[in-house]
Amino acid sequence: MFFHIYGNYMRNFIGFYIFILLFSTFGVFAQQTITYDLYVTDTMANFAGKSKMAIAINGTIPGPVLHFTEGDTAVVRVHNRMKEETSIHWHGILLPVEQDGVPYLTTSPIKPNTIHTYKFPVIQHGTYWYHSHSGLQEQLGMYGALVICKRGDDPNLLPEDNLPEHTVVLSDWTNEHPMEVNRKLHIGSDWYSIRKGAVQSYYEAIRTGHFGTKVKNEWKRMHAMDVSDIYYDRFLVNGLPEEPVSPFDPDNTKVRLRIINAGSSTYFWIQYAGGKITVIGNDGLDVEPVKVDRLLVAVAETYDIVIDVPDDKMSYELLATAEDRSGSTSLWFGEGHKMHVQPMPKLRYFEGMKMMNSMMKMNGDMDDMGMDMSMQKMDMNAVMYPESTDKNKSSHNHSGHSMDMGHDGGMHGRHTMDSGDIATLNYSMLKSRIKTNLPQNVPTRELRFELTGNMDRYVWTLDNKTLSESDKILIKKGENLRIILYNNSMMRHPMHLHGHFFRTLNGQGDYAPLKHTLDIMPMETDTIEFTAMEQGGDWFFHCHILYHMMSGMGRIFSYEDSPPNPQVPDPEKSIRHLYHDDRMFYFTVQNDFAFNGNNGRLEYSNTRWSVQGEWSAGYNDKHGYEAEGRFGRYIGKMQWLFPYAGVAWNYQKGAADEENLFGQSFKKDNRIAGVLGVRYTLPLLLVADARVDTYGRFRIQLEREDIPISSQLRMTLMANTDGEYRFGLRYLILPYLGISGNYDRDMKWGAGVTLIY
Repeated sequence: MFFHIYGNYMRNFIGFYIFILLFSTFGVFAQQTITYDLYVTDTMANFAGKSKMAIAINGTIPGPVLHFTEGDTAVVRVHNRMKEETSIHWHGILLPVEQDGVPYLTTSPIKPNTIHTYKFPVIQHGTYWYHSHSGLQEQLGMYGALVICKRGDDPNLLPEDNLPEHTVVLSDWTNEHPMEVNRKLHIGSDWYSIRKGAVQSYYEAIRTGHFGTKVKNEWKRMHAMDVSDIYYDRFLVNGLPEEPVSPFDPDNTKVRLRIINAGSSTYFWIQYAGGKITVIGNDGLDVEPVKVDRLLVAVAETYDIVIDVPDDKMSYELLATAEDRSGSTSLWFGEGHKMHVQPMPKLRYFEGMKMMNSMMKMNGDMDDMGMDMSMQKMDMNAVMYPESTDKNKSSHNHSGHSMDMGHDGGMHGRHTMDSGDIATLNYSMLKSRIKTNLPQNVPTRELRFELTGNMDRYVWTLDNKTLSESDKILIKKGENLRIILYNNSMMRHPMHLHGHFFRTLNGQGDYAPLKHTLDIMPMETDTIEFTAMEQGGDWFFHCHILYHMMSGMGRIFSYEDSPPNPQVPDPEKSIRHLYHDDRMFYFTVQNDFAFNGNNGRLEYSNTRWSVQGEWSAGYNDKHGYEAEGRFGRYIGKMQWLFPYAGVAWNYQKGAADEENLFGQSFKKDNRIAGVLGVRYTLPLLLVADARVDTYGRFRIQLEREDIPISSQLRMTLMANTDGEYRFGLRYLILPYLGISGNYDRDMKWGAGVTLIY
């Protein structure tokens, strides 16, 4: 890789900090120009029983594996044959800023029916990948592997470099269009939790003895927890539900696997039925070998591992399981009877909820109670793992596996349930093969970021600011940057820095591993550092969960005094395109059609602002009609406070007069009034609404929607100081349809259907 080019000098200083010098001397090492043509097309794909819109590269999902050798010049011509613009980002690759592939930031978007040529020197080796950085195209299938081999004369060649190898691209697939997925996340729909069996309803809480846990959770204004946002219809390996791998040389039972997590939002557990897994590389760079039973691959990470394929007429499973354990995908090595990895058991969500209750403050912040957590050494999700908490459920041998007979009569490999026998990889176990010290006696600047989020409204931020709400972070060539990241949210975040590798301070001293993507678990504080010595320009730093990034979880590092980027001729206009993603508005509407009347609500909102409407209509003058529209802004990190202004209309023939704050009487038979008010989320997730109208009438209302009685049965409560009250039940059949019943003070009993969008 680029480290060996400068020998001992590079062993003491990170290679990428002399990026410009590498360009000037590159011709000495160049081998050949490798050219690829990538044709990007709209297509239809059927991965989960339905033919759905997708994006293919050269007719396949994933796209073709691009092979290079360190020292080559890469030329990739991208032919956009779609009706929309696209892009390709070279994930983890060190290259000129204008080749990085972030549209409107580093590289021009590739317009429909045009060809864009990427050209850059290949100054590294390892396992990487490429993907679209335009909207949600990555979720539709626009990704592929990128493998760079060491040169044959590389003095750092390892025995593992000569092993037979196989590239493994893991991904997730949904039959829903990604834009609809994004909308559902932003409107607070929990249909994905229903699909996964992860609702954590009151019925389930009572059944499992966690009623108090559930009440305490909601007292702290927390919704049910999950470890993943989305229900996926299929998980894929190299575009297949499972893949048989052709037999390798029988004289060499070791196989190198290049594992790439190209999932849009899924972490994958990796387990192998044939024994231990030896980790030899992470994010493209070599690490000292470490043997484990399993490892969790974060979104956008890559790992190089070595496994043994015994020549015993058996077929061994490499199982990749989604972190939320809602599905998996497999590779099979060898021929003969299948040796399975036992599927990972369902998560114990209430155990996780109980833990979070003890660590969540009433203001929504996490309370680490003095614990110094970093580098995944303390997995806060482990309380939900049955295999880490159950005891005496299986006999096992010293390798941490046991065998049982499967339902098909074959021998199955099974991980033990004793956590003491399961060696799980964490970042503190990764050690670089070479020294990675930063230059000394240069300015060092420290930056701190708090990873923040609001799961209910799906707002993901750094320091409670989205990308569009924050300024670029100016950095200077030659300075060392130390970045401290604290995750004050309940979700993991794989933070990715474009165009740079950073030292990950994990206790390995001079041999701290270099990474470009770092998974940060809830309540962790992790520190990374790098030397700002690239050729200049703007570089994206963001969470690589696609929907978190689209919601605004990112920043831009911008080198001072950078020359103009010819790919971005109008920077001010271009940046507005980039900011559009986290400024988008999302629409939702719900309407109860009952035989006693009609009730509904709607919202059109983005990260901070919201337009809301509510209505209630009887079927005659006696029952009357009410409607209200309001416009306001969500305030605070948790967005519990919502001041608003609006207008209300009331009509009820023959209604009694009402008095205002000053004792004056007003009729309700046909009244339009302006309103000013504030809504605030209280403990138990009750929403208090206090408002005054232009007639001087003051009202306080308490309400709560969607109380989860069971997985699909929801309850609604409302009462106010006008003496109005409403109670309702709704059973969700589909994400857009429910059966409902209600009692309203004015309209009495009713039942019907609910339509939800």
